[in-house]
Amino acid sequence: MSITSDRKQSVDSESAVLVGVKLAQHDNFDEDLEELTGLVETAGAEIVGRVTQRRQAPDPATYVGHGKVEEIAAIVEATDADVVIFDNDLAPGQGRNLEKAFGVKVLDRTEVILDIFSTRAQTHEARLAVELAQLEYSLPRLKRMWTHLSRMKMGVGMRGPGEKQLETDLRLVERRITELRRELDRVLKRKEREVAARRDRMTVSLVGYTNAGKSTLLNRLTDASVLAEDKLFATLDTRTRRWMLPGWGPVLLSDTVGFIRDLPHELIASFKATLEEARQADLLLHVADASNPAALEQIKSVYGVLAELGIEEKDTVLVLNKVDRLDDPARLEALRGRYPNAVPISAHTGEGVHRVAGAVSDALSHDFLDLEVSFDAANGKLLATLAQYGDVLSRTFTEDRAVVHVRLARKYLGRVQEHADATVRPHPAAESRGRDAAHDEDAPIGDVA
Repeated sequence: MSITSDRKQSVDSESAVLVGVKLAQHDNFDEDLEELTGLVETAGAEIVGRVTQRRQAPDPATYVGHGKVEEIAAIVEATDADVVIFDNDLAPGQGRNLEKAFGVKVLDRTEVILDIFSTRAQTHEARLAVELAQLEYSLPRLKRMWTHLSRMKMGVGMRGPGEKQLETDLRLVERRITELRRELDRVLKRKEREVAARRDRMTVSLVGYTNAGKSTLLNRLTDASVLAEDKLFATLDTRTRRWMLPGWGPVLLSDTVGFIRDLPHELIASFKATLEEARQADLLLHVADASNPAALEQIKSVYGVLAELGIEEKDTVLVLNKVDRLDDPARLEALRGRYPNAVPISAHTGEGVHRVAGAVSDALSHDFLDLEVSFDAANGKLLATLAQYGDVLSRTFTEDRAVVHVRLARKYLGRVQEHADATVRPHPAAESRGRDAAHDEDAPIGDVA
């Protein structure tokens, strides 16, 4: 157990006491509490005290033990704190009991994340998503909020949609949730159409832990000027820019909202439209902060969110960013030992960034087919399609047939096969290379590597 106390807050800011409970299954307790510190400061509160405790399991009534409740209450009184924030998800009953004991509002980690999202949402789509997530998470907690409304100060966890939900009844909140779900369904369908309309270009989506440097890398690769702040969740809305990939030409590179440990399920569900870029991308560019002591855990958390989105098996290039901030080279070696194909870079200084293009080019090439396409020589539309979507290596024309040797992304194969006069087969050179491994010259075109 440990307790630290900080200076009193300024008059205009909200003061917070942080509480972290280390359960038996938690391995990175110190890093977790530091992350909560960053979240609370991002939300605009000043930290006036910290309390930690080790337990085998949470107390069913108050999460922490009875003695620790009294200890926290004493700190709240001594510092005149406005809020107690737990780095753990609290059940509605636990939060209600703790508020009775402390006499101030009690928030958990998820509520702080939702509050940050509510202040950062800029577009109509993001605002809808955040409001839905807040209302769905807060619905079972409305009774507690009503009970203590008279003595709660508006601030962290109570802004944006949070204020609205305290002024309405349960029936109206449920009606609003239904309306938001319908509106977001319409937004998702529109987003799916927008993303589908870009299928004539190869697409790469940046994913990663919050504040890993995704927006900075987007700016570095595309000469864009999108907002890139050293803050948690600086980006909530997807930005797509054209990237001239050497040897490829233009591809579309998209930035997405950052992930975080134990990202609330409500947010993942609400932000499906925003994350559609990642779901439909040809390749994911996973950016990790190599300078963070918890880098391995953050990488694991990102893969967990990707699994929840159903895209964990999508081709991915891992980029170890912020190597310029590493004070211990052994940390980078440990990461590369775990992920030997990762690309170490500094998006801030530009160190190693040229390697990203090579890694992306190689990864995209894995899904290309080396084909021989034979078709009616008068079919100029198919010839134009091959030239637009593929790399035409040779053309041979007879009196009535054209034979084209082309390297083509597998996703464009359907555009070729829809022409009734086209005969598509592996190019003889590629077929010869793969015969010993496949033992089947008549393998379907979808199985050609």
